[in-house]
Amino acid sequence: MFLSHRPSPKTIARFLEESSRLPLSYPRAGIASNPPPKYDTDETAVVIGSGEAGFERAKATLMAWKHFDLDWARIFPEGAPIEIGTTVAVLVRHFGFWSLNGCRVLYFLGDRSHGSTFGFAYGTLANHAETGEEIFEVSLNRASQAVTYRIRAVSRPRAALARLGYPATRMLQERFRRDSGEALRRAMQAVR
Repeated sequence: MFLSHRPSPKTIARFLEESSRLPLSYPRAGIASNPPPKYDTDETAVVIGSGEAGFERAKATLMAWKHFDLDWARIFPEGAPIEIGTTVAVLVRHFGFWSLNGCRVLYFLGDRSHGSTFGFAYGTLANHAETGEEIFEVSLNRASQAVTYRIRAVSRPRAALARLGYPATRMLQERFRRDSGEALRRAMQAVR
């Protein structure tokens, strides 16, 4: 949904309700690990902290959607639980207009309580400008003690405006990967 102005809380609530009934915009969950042909695959990893305590903070900030704590992109509802089936709206401000995009949490990676990797994936719904899946994951390298945040996205434009503005869409996707890592790093420092 593209808008000329920031949507009201009522508009966002209605969008979320409608989104909760929509299917994924692609045939099957899991494409982030096994991309179909004609999809773009992007992956970024950045060190955001260190040590076991840093890893625990990284998991907590990821579960709180702090990687979306950006001045130009937000998740609604704020504080949405990271549970399989949770539907969220991604609000994006770009190039003088706004968009609302529906997504659903699909699966987890690793274990929140054990191991050295934890993350989740969400997939785009039929009202999203893109079609695809994105993994958000934090991990602890036991040898180096580095805590890394990784995003892996598999997507292609779905809406006509996203297809027409494909170079700008790709630029925004790259910006999100970069800014999201910085947002998670800031959130981790604030939790100390």
